[in-house]
Amino acid sequence: MVRIEEGMLARSLAGHDRDRLYVIIRRDAEYVWLVDGISRTVEKPKKKKIRHIQVIHRLAEPVKKALERGTPPGDDEIRQIIQSESRDRQEDKHVESRCN
Repeated sequence: MVRIEEGMLARSLAGHDRDRLYVIIRRDAEYVWLVDGISRTVEKPKKKKIRHIQVIHRLAEPVKKALERGTPPGDDEIRQIIQSESRDRQEDKHVESRCN
């Protein structure tokens, strides 16, 4: 079983949002709740089955720390984390174009 933690990055494998990067802000046995800071904000996360995501084993430390404090991370912070990861991987151009 893959280790999944709140604050990790994940890529959608299925659905209309396929190949998009998200940050996991919550999880249970079967589902994760994903945010991208744009269309899926902290107030309105995307609920997705765990089998429909690919976990990227990189923790977004600012998000992890905010969740541990019990305060939700900001959408701006999440957007910056995803943009940084996208630049590192040279993919998910939709993130940068939608933020500008």
